[in-house]
Amino acid sequence: MRRRLLIVFLLPLVLVVTVLGGAFAWSAARGVQQEFYAEQLGDLSYFVTSARQALLSGSSEVFDGEAERYRTLYGTSIVIVDRAGRPWAPRDERPVLEADEVAARIALALSGRRGELPQDVMPWQFGDLSLVEPVYDGGDVIGAVVMSASVDVPRAEIARLWLLTAAVVVAVIAAGLFIVSRLAGWVLRPLRRLDRAMEAIERGDMDARIADETGPEELHRMILMFNRMADEIERVVARQQEFALNASHELRNPLNALLLRVEVLAADLGDTGAADVEKIREEGQRMTRILDTLLGFARRGVQQSAFVDVDLSALVRRRADAWQDVASRRGVVFRVTGGTGVHSRTDEAIVESALDAVIDNAVKFSPRGGRIDVSVGITDEGCRIAVRDHGPGLEPDELEQATDRFWRSARDQNSPGSGLGLAIATDLLRSVGGRVGVDRAQGGGLQVSFALPGAGERP
Repeated sequence: MRRRLLIVFLLPLVLVVTVLGGAFAWSAARGVQQEFYAEQLGDLSYFVTSARQALLSGSSEVFDGEAERYRTLYGTSIVIVDRAGRPWAPRDERPVLEADEVAARIALALSGRRGELPQDVMPWQFGDLSLVEPVYDGGDVIGAVVMSASVDVPRAEIARLWLLTAAVVVAVIAAGLFIVSRLAGWVLRPLRRLDRAMEAIERGDMDARIADETGPEELHRMILMFNRMADEIERVVARQQEFALNASHELRNPLNALLLRVEVLAADLGDTGAADVEKIREEGQRMTRILDTLLGFARRGVQQSAFVDVDLSALVRRRADAWQDVASRRGVVFRVTGGTGVHSRTDEAIVESALDAVIDNAVKFSPRGGRIDVSVGITDEGCRIAVRDHGPGLEPDELEQATDRFWRSARDQNSPGSGLGLAIATDLLRSVGGRVGVDRAQGGGLQVSFALPGAGERP
């Protein structure tokens, strides 16, 4: 965002300063050229008067002295040509007159016409200047004066002005960059604090707040609203944690009492019903583990499970056996497939709870006398558990909503349930680095699959 602000503010500034700097540089170059032309034309007018006197008197001594001094001071040569176009004074300047452009100008001047004034050009096109002015005696042309001046001095002046202009443009852009950078920092500083505070809350630090009110006035209200929102979130989370703590604590007491009565009942029954008592004991122990996990979540606010190596093959068979009595009331049977020794590094209680939520749905929507297929295996991405029923399934446009809380298909509104099973399974699997997939099964029904990390992977 800082980069975008810099671009938005700096791009117009650079364009404006560059255009203004370029216009000033071109105007300065024209000014130097025009001043140089004016000076040369003024000096040429003086030498035209001196040349007339020399041509009329037939003596060039005075003109020669003035021309020599002018050459010494400015490096500019002054030559008088006679009516035939030959150098008359000084007589050794023929090389200057042999240039084609100069010869054309001389011919034009001797015909009684003045040449056009030089036009402004770019500095790198600004060449040595040659001016030719006719010398009149009355109305007749008696000769011409040729001035050949070097442009090294005005070209150097133009280069100096251009370098100065470039330095000013760079300085203005640098100053603009500094000011815009500070302005962007001032504007974005509270947004960065807001971003860090939001990240802290996402990590579970509910005490994160923005204490100061630096930055634009318009952001102060947003900071105030964020702090109020964080306070409300903290209160809601605290109430949820208190409820979870109270509920899990209150459930442990009757559960412990129930398990104690089961043990007393087992002692009275002896070997009779020992298998059923063992199943009740296992379910009670599993509920104890679930309550311990719930207590841990409530106390720490974040999931800090002790991930261990879990035998998914044994877990799937164990949960299928546990649900068989419930399923048999509807004549539904389980078929468990997949090899043994499928291991995942995960939280056993969470995977059990998620699997129970899915199996509960499968039993509920399976037709009487139907079958539930549960498979476990290893894929390229890790481990996979799939539960497939042979019920009515879902339409393609309903699959994406199946894991939403409290969502139920329109044709199942009268069936018992709250629409939380798949949502709970999805949340539980996500907390251990897994994910839930819901698909239409080939041949009818619904297939819910779990993707879990492998035994050597970190969740």
